[in-house]
Amino acid sequence: MKKRAAFFDVDGTISREGLISEMFRKMIKYELIDINKWHREVEPAFTKWNKRVGDYDLYLQKMVDIYTDTVQNTDPFHIRYIARKVIEQSGERVYTFTRDQIKWHKDQGHLAIAISGSPIELVQEMALKYDMDDYKGTVYEIGEDGAYNGVIHPMWDSRSKHAAVMEMVEKHDLDLDESYAYGDTAGDFSMLQLVGHPYAINPTRELITKIRQDEQLRNKISIIVERKDVTYKLDIDTIKLIDA
Repeated sequence: MKKRAAFFDVDGTISREGLISEMFRKMIKYELIDINKWHREVEPAFTKWNKRVGDYDLYLQKMVDIYTDTVQNTDPFHIRYIARKVIEQSGERVYTFTRDQIKWHKDQGHLAIAISGSPIELVQEMALKYDMDDYKGTVYEIGEDGAYNGVIHPMWDSRSKHAAVMEMVEKHDLDLDESYAYGDTAGDFSMLQLVGHPYAINPTRELITKIRQDEQLRNKISIIVERKDVTYKLDIDTIKLIDA
């Protein structure tokens, strides 16, 4: 008999904050990243996003670019150490809904699987913390000399997540029609399409738009918004997007 699984994006779906942002701050603290790079290249994008006049994806891309440059030729020991510290200190800053859903799935005997665009070192630590059964994350390749070599295998886009889900199907003999997926951005769109029980968690405008354009997905998806101590379930057809 095929198994059921629940696929979870991490940043913005389980975690209330982007783990890559926490990773970045700690890399500055441990002087792996020059703080001047933050002030010069990242802070302007962060300030605009923080004031809600800029693009979060641009802010995130600035961090990813510097992270990628920084880890090249770096010993993976340092990144693993920082990843552990991030999860030790920030791993419980999660949404109540998804935290409870992970527990519910585990209680039902479903496999809980993390699929995230964050570095795999972070995703591994998060999966361990919440006793998840498997995980996939962005892989920064390690070369023959034991250091990161600059080659990246991303897991933040919809195509990569589609491939990751299908890999898990083969690995664990899964029934996708009876499985679940949880995501918050357009990068999770294919993951949501593939399962019988998709959930959009605090979805972005872009994800809502893509869901509305997919008749099959819009008829089966649950929209969940968590704010303060209240969790709302919304109807995709009645959500009104208000232009800024």
